[in-house]
Amino acid sequence: MVPDGTLCPCLRYRDAPAALDWLERAFGFRRGLVVPDGAGGIAHAELHLGGAGLVMLGSVRADGFGRDPAALGGVSGSVYVRCGDADAAHDRAVAAGAVILRQLQTTDYGSRDFSVRDPEGHVWSFGSYWPEGG
Repeated sequence: MVPDGTLCPCLRYRDAPAALDWLERAFGFRRGLVVPDGAGGIAHAELHLGGAGLVMLGSVRADGFGRDPAALGGVSGSVYVRCGDADAAHDRAVAAGAVILRQLQTTDYGSRDFSVRDPEGHVWSFGSYWPEGG
């Protein structure tokens, strides 16, 4: 099968079950497949947003994909989520206790967006921006 270009961020959390709950509450994700790891964590989980939006996550593990921002001493990347109503997304994230990194704003290129840090240090940005031709 040839890849179709659909992207799916994958993140690791020290407390993946709590992260699932928080991401649902803060950002409106819907829980899909959740596979426990047998040790109180998550081997694999899928969170859905909108029609095609998907984030996979699991518990931190001692492998090449298992690090978290705290173990790295900072953030190595972030997730941008295009949304139709950045103001509503912002209010929901704030109500769930998200740490605001970049206040809700309208940029000089016309996007309405903001950035937050989740409870384990991952950075999420939400906004109306979408590249031309995308």
